[in-house]
Amino acid sequence: MTRVIAVTNQKGGVGKTTTCVNLAASLVAIKRRVLLVDMDPQGNATMGSGVDKNALELSGYDLLTKRATADEVLVKTDPAGFDLLPGNGDLTAAEVELMNEIGREHRLRLALSDVRDNYDYILIDCPPSLNLLTVNSLSAADSVLIPMQCEYYALEGLAALMNTVEQIKETVNPQLEMEGILRTMYDPRNSLTLDVSGQLREYFGDKVYRAVIPRNVRLAEAPSYGMPALNYDKASKGAIAYLAMAGEMVRRHGTKKTSSAVAV
Repeated sequence: MTRVIAVTNQKGGVGKTTTCVNLAASLVAIKRRVLLVDMDPQGNATMGSGVDKNALELSGYDLLTKRATADEVLVKTDPAGFDLLPGNGDLTAAEVELMNEIGREHRLRLALSDVRDNYDYILIDCPPSLNLLTVNSLSAADSVLIPMQCEYYALEGLAALMNTVEQIKETVNPQLEMEGILRTMYDPRNSLTLDVSGQLREYFGDKVYRAVIPRNVRLAEAPSYGMPALNYDKASKGAIAYLAMAGEMVRRHGTKKTSSAVAV
């Protein structure tokens, strides 16, 4: 059964796009079929997947404005092995065009319905703000994954994000669930990191993933080469951490392997 997961945090710089790209690659490595949807006009997930956002013939803009289907827009990534619905600055124009359209908040959900059954996981990289693109992402999702740093201000941002999720559940997507919280840029030597981590576990329990993503140079370098850390340096701590995260996610969902997926 396909799981659609919106990866979001209204606070920027928490590793949201890094998580999308590397989690997608790691799920492919353990033989799952994966689609990554870049709904951020910055297009960082697109570039980090090895696709030039400035040279796209079709993008998320064409998908949301019904100028093209998901099958027509998606591209294959190499060497990561997942499919990508790329995005760039044109997504901002889509947001403006849809402003007065009826059912605008469900455009992505409808577009993905044509290809949903082709994948085990669909990951959506959301913009770091609450706008129509984010609402579309949360409307299309089964659950929300929140990457966050273990710092004081992150807790305040998390409270605001949880309120947003509740509003979405009440208005456009009653089935939306909390997928979990992923601790990123984790430094166990920092006492604040441990304190915040403890508070998260106390409040959210097993919704906090056991896997943590450390600060890692290879994770920072890999996007400049247009590939996930797993393909850039599979022995790096960052790559290993995301593999652990992918394994934990699959165990939680109990999804089966697919013979058509490619292993690293």
